[in-house]
Amino acid sequence: MQHAAPYRTFSGFLREHFGRRVQKITLDAGLSCPHRDKDKKGGCIYCNARGSGTGAYAAGIGLKEQIEMQMAAMKRRYKADLFIAYFQSYTNTYAPLDRLKSIYDTILDYPEIVGLAIGTRPDCIDRDILDLIESYTNSHLVWIEYGLQSANDNTLKKINRGHDVACFVDAVRLTSTYKMRICAHVIIGLPGEGMEDYLNTARLVSSLAVDDVKIHLLYVVKSTPMETLYRKGLYRPLEMDEYAHAVARFISMLPKDMVIQRITGDPHPDELVAPLWALDKRRVRDLIYSVMLEQGLYQGKYNSSENATNL
Repeated sequence: MQHAAPYRTFSGFLREHFGRRVQKITLDAGLSCPHRDKDKKGGCIYCNARGSGTGAYAAGIGLKEQIEMQMAAMKRRYKADLFIAYFQSYTNTYAPLDRLKSIYDTILDYPEIVGLAIGTRPDCIDRDILDLIESYTNSHLVWIEYGLQSANDNTLKKINRGHDVACFVDAVRLTSTYKMRICAHVIIGLPGEGMEDYLNTARLVSSLAVDDVKIHLLYVVKSTPMETLYRKGLYRPLEMDEYAHAVARFISMLPKDMVIQRITGDPHPDELVAPLWALDKRRVRDLIYSVMLEQGLYQGKYNSSENATNL
């Protein structure tokens, strides 16, 4: 299926900004999560011991080696010569300021790296950290990526998220006073949620100074509380068609200028328990496109408050 995406894609945004292909490389700085480490509450129920990352640091691969290995691979595969360094694993603002600076400064040795993306939690940010991150905007395009997951506080409690919606709102409002892009992470398919929950999350994200969004599928991975729920029959993953319809409607609620960086999950094949269709990213993407085209949906269609209530 070859269709123009009915939403603003990340690849398109990067071409607009840099004039050519830019490839993201994912990095593991060896940090932890305050919800596991400080609070001792075990982390989110869908997250395993690798913290949604590569496990590279624990395997003894340092940051410079990770950067050089991934850039070489992306150059071979995509002929890319510009890169975004994405600190993905765990909470990448959860460390003393001097350590964070030494981690982020690693990218300065590589002129090919033109962007910096820092994944973190909204309860793990302050002005000193934001001042540090903003300092990189003089030479790089910078994102801070906050995990919201859901705009429903009851859901956040169920998944043991460790913060509430207000915390996310406060973090976005504070960060919006700095010169960096804000990306929100949301999850479709969380336990107990349905279409209205997804649309409420879209409404919240749309109401704030969020520049980008990543839409994730909730998939079950090994050695997590989610796996236990799934094995006991207490959680049913979404079918692909259900997910595609939910994402299509979610996107239609978003402002037309918001960049959609991701529209599905990206599980490790050796860790995935269910649903197995999550591994077929191209098919998922094509189905979302198809649903949007068939239903006449496009990004921004239902963004106004007048139309949102009629969706």
